[in-house]
Amino acid sequence: MTDASPSPMIPYVVTLGTAGGPRWWKDHEGTPRFGIATAVVVGEAWYLVDCGQGAGRQANAAGLSMSNLGGIFITHMHSDHTVDLPSLLLFGAFELKNSPRGPIPVVGPGDRGKLPPLSPRATATPNPIAPHRPTPGVEGLVSGILSAYATDCNDRIFDSLAVSPALQFDPREIQLPGGIGFDPDTDVAPDMEPIEVFRDGNVTVTAILVSHHPTAPAYAFRFETVGGSVTISGDTAPCTNMVRLAQGTDLLLHEAINLEILAAQYSDAQMLQATMDHHRRAHTTAAEAGQIASDAGVSHLALHHLVPSYSPPEAWEEARTTFVGPLSIPDDLEVIPFGPAARVAARLSSASATSR
Repeated sequence: MTDASPSPMIPYVVTLGTAGGPRWWKDHEGTPRFGIATAVVVGEAWYLVDCGQGAGRQANAAGLSMSNLGGIFITHMHSDHTVDLPSLLLFGAFELKNSPRGPIPVVGPGDRGKLPPLSPRATATPNPIAPHRPTPGVEGLVSGILSAYATDCNDRIFDSLAVSPALQFDPREIQLPGGIGFDPDTDVAPDMEPIEVFRDGNVTVTAILVSHHPTAPAYAFRFETVGGSVTISGDTAPCTNMVRLAQGTDLLLHEAINLEILAAQYSDAQMLQATMDHHRRAHTTAAEAGQIASDAGVSHLALHHLVPSYSPPEAWEEARTTFVGPLSIPDDLEVIPFGPAARVAARLSSASATSR
């Protein structure tokens, strides 16, 4: 994390974790990268987008207090975006024990509604996990986590008189407007206008469906503040909805994948073929992310959810072939200010450095 935080008037993000995928990743030099998680900071308040591995510990390392957490936003239900939600619900509950605030919203997708289609490369039909509820959204995820940890929770509630985490967190599933043509199998990201999913005194958050087949619904989020806007893609292939949501945003944090290096890590031929089928239709290369940023007219592009995170830096620099604006490839715990005042401050800092 940088030594100096931006002016209190300038909103910023902290890249708590920048690696994507259900693994314990390292960068190209062997340094661990934490799982995908981003804090949007507005004054004293902050908002967490995705809960990748280590999100709670990283937020603590960044000096972000649970008592100032305005909301948790889940882009989609893959484990690399939700795996640290249990620690936030359970450990965070103790951080909140002396806080008079109300429950923290947990905003994200609803139930998919049915199992995803079976890969055409399959030779047998697998047995689903939890067949009684195989595709829960955030409400099912939160209630399932608390049910799984019921012994722990009830020990603390009854013996230590702790406040129940069920009272400290409020899962809210995003309701899609009718008639847009969404289908979790055949049309995961129909053309639509962004929909408002959250509002308080600091931010207005809008969401849009993105193309992360077969995971559906999957969302990107845009945070509007008085000081500027930031858009966070979640996981997606290039799609018109992503360009629509990011139009004119001050900062776009977009996922990026390196398909060539990723393919080399698989030794099982069947798994390689099925997995690469998924990656090609559900993710975005660095050059494609640059094109999305150009098409949307964004002021600053930052690539995160790097897969695989050990790719050499020049792999992510390919975004410069399609985007001519400022490009960042942040490490974990980097601070990125956004908005008009941030751009002025950056120009002044650059001019000052040049004059020295």
